[in-house]
Amino acid sequence: MSLSLRTLTLGCSKNRVDTEHILARLEGKYDILPEENTGKCDILLINTCGFIGDAKEESIAAILEAAESKKRGETGKIVVFGCLSQRYSEELPGLIPEVDAWFGAVDFGPLLEYFGIESAPVLTADRYLTTPPHYAFLKISEGCDRRCSYCAIPFIRGRHKSVPMEDLVEEAGILAMRGVRELIVIAQDTTYYGLDLYHRRALAELLQRLSEVDGIEWIRIHYSYPADFPDDVLDQMAHNPKVCRYMDIPLQHIADKVLSNMHRNVDGAWTRALIRKMREKVPGVVLRTTMIVGHPGEGPKEFRELMDFVKEARFERLGAFRYSEEEGTFGAANFRDSVSPKTKQKRLDELMSLQSAISLEYNRSRIGSEVKVIVDSYSDGMLVCRSEFESPEVDGEIFVESGLPEDPAALCGRFITVRITEADEYDLRAEIVSLA
Repeated sequence: MSLSLRTLTLGCSKNRVDTEHILARLEGKYDILPEENTGKCDILLINTCGFIGDAKEESIAAILEAAESKKRGETGKIVVFGCLSQRYSEELPGLIPEVDAWFGAVDFGPLLEYFGIESAPVLTADRYLTTPPHYAFLKISEGCDRRCSYCAIPFIRGRHKSVPMEDLVEEAGILAMRGVRELIVIAQDTTYYGLDLYHRRALAELLQRLSEVDGIEWIRIHYSYPADFPDDVLDQMAHNPKVCRYMDIPLQHIADKVLSNMHRNVDGAWTRALIRKMREKVPGVVLRTTMIVGHPGEGPKEFRELMDFVKEARFERLGAFRYSEEEGTFGAANFRDSVSPKTKQKRLDELMSLQSAISLEYNRSRIGSEVKVIVDSYSDGMLVCRSEFESPEVDGEIFVESGLPEDPAALCGRFITVRITEADEYDLRAEIVSLA
């Protein structure tokens, strides 16, 4: 009888892809349990995040909770890998001795060998999906060559390394044959793709080649850096019907002083011009961004400039987090974290209150429109759907509870057309127009 293994993946979707590649190698040797199954298991494999303070605390809390579960006899071995254990490889084993084995986030060979799997220089293109079967994340590169002053990723994950285009097309083909209809393209910086392999930015070419894979109907772009943004990506978005009019582009701030301290290689004028260009070249594009409040250099004047910019840009989606000083980064070594935690939280609350009103206005503007959606799930008498303007796991959803066919669950993973009838700042309600 196989040992049971459950995974817990924390942090970003890039971590999820790592977990799925590893599980593909373990499938057949272990009885893999769903992540939501919190019952007994022989092995718990935890993929950690070590990006910022809140993420590190979440990872530590999850490991400590697993240690308590082990003491109660509900969990057998605990195996930890990922960014947190890569970053604190010397400190963690002594602090949490209940963990049976620790591994990093760059070389998965030792982790696979621990599980009795022959090591390979690279993980295969196959995946054990932990998402619903109709969408998957596609990680197109590893690491980052940027040197944002607040970010620990370059010394956790190393230099930028693109995955060869033919490997990504092969992986997309395998996913499509297994029923995936939507690809979410991810990396630490997707627009940097190809510079190391092809000596040019090749994201647009990759999007075109992915769109030619039979079965793939939507391609969505996440995590694009604003500096030197390639215009041909916007051309793909505007003219390739499979590339969603949706862009996740973390801007982090707008004030020149803060952007300079962040080492973002852009200023406020560049950022404003880029947003205008995106909206002009791709009519109807939905922009998701993230902002950092309380970064060194952000005084009341700079924060007010940020608020004014958000009012002006009208981002359809915006997330934000408080600056946390991360040891080993340029910011921690060279800037004083001078904004108090109370002020950071106040600014975060004020920014998100503003964004809530903007998001509500945008969602209400969609009432009466007909949109193509993909059905993610069916539960409690409702279909849970998304259009090209909602990304899974980070954006709101479209709920449909009227005009359902006899077997609504059979629609999961299919595209249908709905009419938006109601809206709040996060989610929408709709009715079915067509099942085609």
